This record gives sequence, structure tokens and C-alpha cells, in this order.
Amino acid sequence: MGTAVKMETRNVDLAVGDRQSVANDLDGILKSTYELLLATQLVHWNAKGPTFYSLHKLTEEQYDSLFETLDVLAERIRALGAMVPVKGATSDFSVSMRMKSEDLAKMVDQLVSLHEKSAVEARRVVENAEEVEDVGTADMLVDCIKFHEKSSWMLRALNS
Repeated sequence: MGTAVKMETRNVDLAVGDRQSVANDLDGILKSTYELLLATQLVHWNAKGPTFYSLHKLTEEQYDSLFETLDVLAERIRALGAMVPVKGATSDFSVSMRMKSEDLAKMVDQLVSLHEKSAVEARRVVENAEEVEDVGTADMLVDCIKFHEKSSWMLRALNS
């Protein structure tokens, strides 16, 4: 999860502690989204064989969407009054991704797994956001869940 940071005063009708909790959850999703973006690009760059074009195009669309999602997540963190990590690739905000195999089918399977894990985590954060009546965050994450579920389905179908 994210590191607690000093909250700025915001005209948001959520208690400071609730905003901090949700912002910390979103920080974790931001980091895992970056990791998924990197993994998706690795598959995109290494696509080959009979499914080259389909996989190359699909992963390009997915990493473009993931990049847009990063902006949405960061802006929501700021709207809640928290800072987005500003130290770059340091111990406070470090992103790395290594594929577990150079076999393309296994790389795609890993992407499927990362999308499924991301959907589960987003669902958990939706529940937490709903508990504190943060419907803005919950609504935003419902779109993320739909994206991850569709992405995992499309990748799985391509790899069948």
C-alpha cells in the first residue's frame, strides 16, 4: 500500500482520515498499474509468430489505456488532498517488471494474471471507498475493473 502523506485541505465532504485511507489505496493501484503498463509493453515489443499483429495491436491499445488510467488515478489522489509520489523511481515510488518467461504464451498468461489481480484489488478498494461514501473513487474504479476484466478475457482468447 501507499505511504501516508500529509493531507491538504480540500473542499471534499469526506473526513480527512477517510480521504487519506482511500488515497493510500489508490497509491497502491497507481503503482500496480505502472507495473502492468510495463509488462504490457514488454509483451507488445516481443510479439511474434502467427498472432503477432493481433497481439501487437491489442497490447498497444491496452498500454495506451493504462497510461490514461495513471492520469485519472493520480488526479483522484490529488482531488482527495494527497500528494502523488514525486521522488520518481526511488524507494518511495519504485516500479519494475520482469516477465517470468521469454515464452510468449507464458508472457500473455502473466498479463492475464496481472489484470485479474488488478481487478480484485480495485474491487477491494471500491468496497473501502463505498464504506466511507466516496462514490467518486468507487465510480472511477468500476471503470478500471471493467477494463481489467475485458483485457484479461481478450488476452486469454488470443492465447487459446
